Amino acid sequence: MDRYAVTGYPVAHSKSPFIHAQFAEQTGERLSYDSLELSPENFVAGVHKFFAEGGKGLNVTVPHKETAWRLVDWLAPNAELAGAVNTLYQLADGRLAGDNTDGTGMVRDIEKNHGGKLAGANIMIIGAGGAVRGVLPPLIAARPASITIVNRTLARAASMAEDFSSQYPLRVLSLEQLQGQPSPDRTPAPDWLINGSSAGLQGEMPALPGWLISAATGCYDMVYAPGGTVFQQWARESGALLALDGSGMLVEQAAESFRIWRGVQPETQPVIAALHALLAK
Repeated sequence: MDRYAVTGYPVAHSKSPFIHAQFAEQTGERLSYDSLELSPENFVAGVHKFFAEGGKGLNVTVPHKETAWRLVDWLAPNAELAGAVNTLYQLADGRLAGDNTDGTGMVRDIEKNHGGKLAGANIMIIGAGGAVRGVLPPLIAARPASITIVNRTLARAASMAEDFSSQYPLRVLSLEQLQGQPSPDRTPAPDWLINGSSAGLQGEMPALPGWLISAATGCYDMVYAPGGTVFQQWARESGALLALDGSGMLVEQAAESFRIWRGVQPETQPVIAALHALLAK
């Protein structure tokens, strides 16, 4: 039976084994999918050992995505631009390949599952870390009118804008600059406000001004939590049109990894429903 796993540190909380078990049952693919906890100092050796022992593919989560990007022999275009890898597999000649399905997962969740429109939209993203970098290539490919990166440290957002300058003219603001704007005169009010800040992983969020939200704003948190996230709660209380978490993104990025590995595209809607039922317990 073909072996797959998700690796991170820690990784016991991951819902990826549950999701891929659902995909395997649905498609009739014979495989096993486990959790593989690897500390940063053991990551490279652990990956090589997994594939040397016949493993077929790995999903990579925090904090290893950038290390995985440096480790592989071949990068898919999404991963090359993103500077991060969340999907590992071997090419026919044995070389280690890396892809990034996070952005594809988020775009599909917004557009396919929730009927959102990204083409022509003004998008604002809070955060400038690896998670945001990972989703930018597919977001850019969706042809938005503007993308503004807001980060506590302006230099980090500016560095990201420079890295993507040949693909798209990203706007940048510091969190302080955003909070100091009494109105959206200089910055387009976002059609989509995406929270990709690391604070979301700790159940926190930065202080954001109220003018960001209107009755037409879609809000999207890249993380998820049982009962919803702090950002979702703030979006609902502020009157946003949509207040979504990253559970659909998690399933959609997993489906794209599954397709890369198995050549089969699983149905995601029933798996998203099953994941929501699991999180509600």
